[in-house]
Amino acid sequence: MRNNWLLYFTGFVQVIAEGTGSERMLNDCTRLGIVTINVKRLENGAISFFIRLKDVQALRKVVRKHECKCTFHQRIGFPFLLKKSWRNFGFVIGIVLFIAITFLLSNMIWHIEIKGASPKTEHLIQKELDKIGIKRGTFQFLTSSNQTVQNRLMSQIDDITWIGVKLKGTTYSLEVAEKKKEQKSKVEGPRHLVAAKEAVIAKMYVEKGQPLVDVHDFVRKGQILVSGVVGEGDKIRKVAADGEILGETWYISTVEVPLQTTFQLFSGKSVTKHFLSFRSFSLPIWGMFRNDESEYPQYAVERDERPLKFLKWDLPVNYKKETIRETETFHRKYSVDEAKRQAIAAGKNDLFRKLGKDVKIVGEKVLHEDVENGKVRLKIHFQVIENIVKIKRVQGD
Repeated sequence: MRNNWLLYFTGFVQVIAEGTGSERMLNDCTRLGIVTINVKRLENGAISFFIRLKDVQALRKVVRKHECKCTFHQRIGFPFLLKKSWRNFGFVIGIVLFIAITFLLSNMIWHIEIKGASPKTEHLIQKELDKIGIKRGTFQFLTSSNQTVQNRLMSQIDDITWIGVKLKGTTYSLEVAEKKKEQKSKVEGPRHLVAAKEAVIAKMYVEKGQPLVDVHDFVRKGQILVSGVVGEGDKIRKVAADGEILGETWYISTVEVPLQTTFQLFSGKSVTKHFLSFRSFSLPIWGMFRNDESEYPQYAVERDERPLKFLKWDLPVNYKKETIRETETFHRKYSVDEAKRQAIAAGKNDLFRKLGKDVKIVGEKVLHEDVENGKVRLKIHFQVIENIVKIKRVQGD
């Protein structure tokens, strides 16, 4: 019986055969293809064996031809269990509903936890999560992947340096690292304003302190621009120099732009299919009758697979979603002049990323131009107006 556990799903019964023709009846069963299992003789001389539920009618026909009597004893298997369950229909429905509700609740998001964020950033994150459908009561397997959510939040919220997204049970957990904003130093004690880099002074506004340079002066890194020591002779006093000084600085960028580029774009047409997968087997549950990728000359497939849960355990069954997107090949060609303009724009964007949006680019000059291997390479000199102030304490204070 141990090797025939699959019979449980079709059902089998125990038969007790009594009489002189029991052995011949068993031989006829074998010849007719009636499977007999676990055949053994009992103490009273009767023979006990098991047959499949579907062979019961065939057995009755065989018994009529022999001098023996057969009685049915144990009835084992899913069909008999199902028959008994109908007698307790309400109880069975209650169990099924309990399991179904528990399963659904185990696969929902019931709490969103945000760590490491200020109240303002936390509010922005919560609003962005609402836009992409991540909220309490949402099914976990219907939300975007953790990587997609992470990329979306980092692109939409400027104050975030890094964010980690994890799903712990029914809790959506986010760990945030915010950008460290440069806060203006408090006026505490005497100090100088010095140059943070070489520049030509473009604009000055001094609120406190003694200016030592003027507009159009060239200054070197570390040079005192506004002194915190004012007055002469006995009237010398030390103050916290304060003001705004903008200088013209210079940067050289090397940028390379290909004259011809081939890349893929999404056309906007897509088909989404849903599956329940167990190991390598996938059972389609939705979208299987929709137009598939065979209608798309070119396409890309995005797959997202999540384990289904029951309470705290992951089930061996996964929910899998496939999104098939039609793609189009696009060829872009630049003339040399167009490539130069793109290179200059790329160089400016790179400067803004490094220096911040507050700087102003007042001029650019191409120092060197090279066209080779289908690419335009430029060496560009940029003139930038930016804040060059750095604070230095007055010595001896």
